[in-house]
Amino acid sequence: MDRRTTRQSVARPAEQPTRIHAVGPRGRGAHRQIGDALRAAVPGDTVVVDPGRYEEAVVLERRVVLVARQGSGTVVLAAPAGAGPALTVQGPDCLVRSLDIEAADPGEPAVSVAPGAGVVLAHCTVRGGRIEVRGPERAEQDGQGEQDDAQGTSAVLLRHCRLEGARLAALRLSGGARVRAEDTVITTVDGTGVVLSGTARLDAVRLRLESTTGSGIRLRGRSRLRLGDSALHRTGRAGLLLEDASRATADGTRVESAGAAGVQVTGSARAELADCRIGGAGASALVVQDEGRLVARGCTVREPAANGLLATGSARAELTDCRLDDCAFSALHLSGDADGTLTDSRVRGGAEHGVHLAGRARAVLTDCAVSGVTMAGVAVTEESAATVTGCRISAADTGVTVSSPAGSRIAHSTVIATVRSGLEIGPGAKAELLGNRVAGAGAAGILLDTGSEVTVEGGTVEGSAGSGLVVWTGARPKVSGLRIEGAGKNGIYFAQDSGGLLTSCDVVRSAFPALHLAAGAGPRLRRCRVLDCAEALGGEEGAAPVFEECDLGDRPAPPSAAPAPFGLPAGAPVPPLAALTPAGPPPEVAEEHLDDLLAELGTLVGLDRVKHDVHSMVKLMQAVRLREEAGLPAPPLSRHLVFAGNPGTGKTTVARLYGRLLKALGLLRQGHLVEVDRSALVGEYVGHTGPRTAAAFNRALGGVLFIDEAYSLVPAAGGHDFGLEAVATLVKLMEDHRDDVVVIAAGYPADMARFIGSNPGLSSRFTRTLLFEDYQAADLVAIVEHQAQEHRYELTATARERLLRHFETVPREAGFGNGRSARQTFQEMTERQAQRMAELGNPTPGQLTALEAEDLPPLG
Repeated sequence: MDRRTTRQSVARPAEQPTRIHAVGPRGRGAHRQIGDALRAAVPGDTVVVDPGRYEEAVVLERRVVLVARQGSGTVVLAAPAGAGPALTVQGPDCLVRSLDIEAADPGEPAVSVAPGAGVVLAHCTVRGGRIEVRGPERAEQDGQGEQDDAQGTSAVLLRHCRLEGARLAALRLSGGARVRAEDTVITTVDGTGVVLSGTARLDAVRLRLESTTGSGIRLRGRSRLRLGDSALHRTGRAGLLLEDASRATADGTRVESAGAAGVQVTGSARAELADCRIGGAGASALVVQDEGRLVARGCTVREPAANGLLATGSARAELTDCRLDDCAFSALHLSGDADGTLTDSRVRGGAEHGVHLAGRARAVLTDCAVSGVTMAGVAVTEESAATVTGCRISAADTGVTVSSPAGSRIAHSTVIATVRSGLEIGPGAKAELLGNRVAGAGAAGILLDTGSEVTVEGGTVEGSAGSGLVVWTGARPKVSGLRIEGAGKNGIYFAQDSGGLLTSCDVVRSAFPALHLAAGAGPRLRRCRVLDCAEALGGEEGAAPVFEECDLGDRPAPPSAAPAPFGLPAGAPVPPLAALTPAGPPPEVAEEHLDDLLAELGTLVGLDRVKHDVHSMVKLMQAVRLREEAGLPAPPLSRHLVFAGNPGTGKTTVARLYGRLLKALGLLRQGHLVEVDRSALVGEYVGHTGPRTAAAFNRALGGVLFIDEAYSLVPAAGGHDFGLEAVATLVKLMEDHRDDVVVIAAGYPADMARFIGSNPGLSSRFTRTLLFEDYQAADLVAIVEHQAQEHRYELTATARERLLRHFETVPREAGFGNGRSARQTFQEMTERQAQRMAELGNPTPGQLTALEAEDLPPLG
């Protein structure tokens, strides 16, 4: 007779009352052994144990309750030597409460849960041995264990339990085991605290694991772990170790004093961390290797003995809103073919670099801050590449150093108070420097070394102790729109045999000659200016610069300057530089056609009223140009605009396109867009606002200055504010450069009237307002569909209908972002779809690209 037949033969009808079986060393009607009571019980019975020590190995073969009569600490169930586990669970839905369970050998199981069995352990202590939960082996072999409800899955709940004194492991899950641990402590383990393998899953809430000689938690195979509000303390090796194809998520978890890495991800494993803290790791805090992936949001790394993040091989790491403080090595080190993304994060302190890239690594840094590191804020070496946007680097040895030929991009970032150079592009390296600000560098503001290939567009170099821009031997950069102010040495230093093309650059108040030209230097300078410098030119014989439409001011040339290369007698007044050397033919620039730009405007979602207004302005400007060509007086025309609309309504996109349209019409030289807000225009101290506003304005010469949230320059409550100084400076500059710049002021419709009314000069210059209306629900759906097409997804018909209803009902409150909200919705849909695909096991290609209605985020 098999076990199933035996169970059926002893089963009692469900309507019969539950029986209680007593166990105790004495007492009338009581069993002397727990095993005797369990053999007498049928499914649903309760076994109550009196205080005492019971040396036996018991088996729960059916659904029963086993409980200590007087609570925790009163009953000890101890396995005799050689008898196996003290407690073996073979039946479903068992409950064990308030027992102390001891193994005969700390390397053996104290509790063993067989495949298909289930038990709740509540307020129990497991001492000197492990809990072992085995799922069905077939789940591990054929992958079916991905389903939580797979037939025969072992299920265990640990609630308010304590596991201590085990060897090798305190909790081991294998096969298709499923365990949930709540308010459980694992401590003093001679080995690893928790081991998962196969397709096992552990869901732990308020788990405290401490004092292990091995790793805290180790995952292998395709196992899964979810940690919430937990702590891993004093592990001998990694706090959390992921191997093979395992997955782990941790929310609100602390990993402190790990002997090796705080979190280590290898193989093709993936870890997702949210609001976690990793402190005092004995090696790097976060390690991602092989093809592993790490996603961390809102996490803090503190004082690791090596890197804050180490990514090698083909690993990928994404950090958002994270902090990495006081790392013994570089805060982030990526090598091999690793790929890293760092967004809205901060690095503070450290003995090496803030971010160090080596090998063929790639990294994207956006809106990050690096401060107080001993070496470079960002170091790009070997064949790696970085894209750095909107970042702030301060108090580093060097701000950004690039020595890789792979091509890096540093854009709209700020480098302040470096010991040496602010931006340094090494020999043979390749980089784009776009709209950056370098202030207070201890040496050169920007250093372009031998053989480097560099493009510099816009930006400022302020108060460098050395020269503002150093172009070293053999370097030939393309530099446009750069403003250098207050350099401690030369404004621009051209070393021997250097060259390049500099367009629309300004050198202001340099302590040494504005331009130093060494022997053999032959740069071409076009429409450049030297302002308020004691000396304009200095250098050596044999330099051969070419000047086109440049202005050196009216300062005399220095007596030490060699007259021959410039064709001037010593001490003679310096004429405009265009007279010094005949201008060569201008380089050919690819022009955009007006019809193509208008067609591009037409492809934007919604914005019908804005499109109509822009078309009308284009026609007006065409008419003005025709009248001027015919010799007729042009009607009064102000090209400056107010863009009034809520966030996410396409204002910046249209502003960028407007500049290109004006360039195509011949009304702007370059048509580029310089985007600023109050922080870019207003200084913190008296005397800082005017120069800062002028620097931003000068970067926009020949293009469009876009002032986002312009109303913030004018305090709503009135009174004195540095923003009013910025407004006054803007008005003067708009008058001085009325034909060479367009200013667009953008913001909420209700607030822009206050901005325009703050200065009479604004109301006369901003005579036209374009109203950007909120997107309709159908427009938002179109934006999501456009995003889906770009990323090779497709909305099902049902998802499209549900998405339309979603946008029709979503609250249009202050935080609603219009197009930004649509893009965020698409991102959340892809994340929810990814979770759904992970549960399918082997999704088809069609399933991988389809966005279903169930992927929509819940409303509210």
